[in-house]
Amino acid sequence: MDLNDLLRNKNIDPRQVIVFRHRPPEDKLYRVLPRLAAERPEVFNAYQQTHGARVEKALTGAGYVASFIGHESGKALFVGLYSIGPSKPLTLDEYWQVPAYIEMREKYGASGFSDKEVVAGRSTVLWFDLALTDFYASWKGRLIVGWPPPGIAWWRRAHQNTMPVLAILEESALDPAMPDWHEIVLGWEELSILSPSWASRLAEWRAIYYIRDSSDGKCYVGSAYGVNNLLGRWQGYAASRHGGNSLLKQRDARNFQFSILERLSPDADVEYVIDLEGAWKKRLHTRWPNGLNEN
Repeated sequence: MDLNDLLRNKNIDPRQVIVFRHRPPEDKLYRVLPRLAAERPEVFNAYQQTHGARVEKALTGAGYVASFIGHESGKALFVGLYSIGPSKPLTLDEYWQVPAYIEMREKYGASGFSDKEVVAGRSTVLWFDLALTDFYASWKGRLIVGWPPPGIAWWRRAHQNTMPVLAILEESALDPAMPDWHEIVLGWEELSILSPSWASRLAEWRAIYYIRDSSDGKCYVGSAYGVNNLLGRWQGYAASRHGGNSLLKQRDARNFQFSILERLSPDADVEYVIDLEGAWKKRLHTRWPNGLNEN
């Protein structure tokens, strides 16, 4: 059985389907795209609603987009089938007024519609109204199909390709299981798209956490013991970028990497947690000017 069989089973003509296997060239966006598909579907959809001129032409003559994410070499992970509605042109200024594109640029480094394209003669980009259908909705993040070579060709016409069904997973691969706490390393941009399962686990723990600025290697040690414990503290960084620390305010949060130095019981004494924080600062030399702790 292949993708075209699944389409025909739902009375959808494969000749009307364009298939995407998204693999963004931007490293941060590529890393978070599965989580966006799971937790921020409106942002994920915005990512696939504008394209270069060749893909615009293909979408204009089609009825559906079968959306996948690159999943290992020669494989694609199903996100959903979207019906293609009306399109409209966006100028450069209009494009960069769309909140999702601003977010993708500021958090994940997406390039999007650029000045270079305008200079090259492309004055507008087409925005397509893509609406998610209920096509095998329960297989979101679970259906894996084969992607014919070459892998660099990220979009195909369904009827011209054979994409065999390789697996239907027990659990969604868009929401991987949380690793052991000492293996967690998250970028700042990932803190706002934690899955419910990850969030509930982080909310259980008081902790000593570590922030590393990858731009120069300077680091910060903090402690979490308030409302929602570690989750609440990290959500504060997601919202403010700096958590109220004046030295972190001077830096680009997109370079921050968050990890856990020590996981503590949810009923650990607050004074004990604060003493541990001070001990970690001393051992790791994170007080200013060597690090980013003010005291």
